[in-house]
Amino acid sequence: MARKRQTYPPARSGGPPPRPGAGPEGAVNRPNLVAINLDAGRGRTGLSVGDRVQIGGTGRYAGEAVVIERITAGVIPSAVVRNEAGETRHVRTIDLEPAREG
Repeated sequence: MARKRQTYPPARSGGPPPRPGAGPEGAVNRPNLVAINLDAGRGRTGLSVGDRVQIGGTGRYAGEAVVIERITAGVIPSAVVRNEAGETRHVRTIDLEPAREG
């Protein structure tokens, strides 16, 4: 006796996705969208070991005064810096600014 062929219902997610702009989409607001700084690959020139600099940008350590301990060349140049409390961290050289005198 031949077996009866099994049939399955169509997939709920079946079919091609709709084309962008084909439907009534509104403007998409993406507050978590990250912008990439393409200048980071060039780094900042004029920095050397022992320089007193300040971490710029808008990150967690922005505005902190540090001393450069090591500079690493690579795809994105970075530096190992030490703050006044003795803690070290890696920072992109594009985020380092000359320390303000005063």
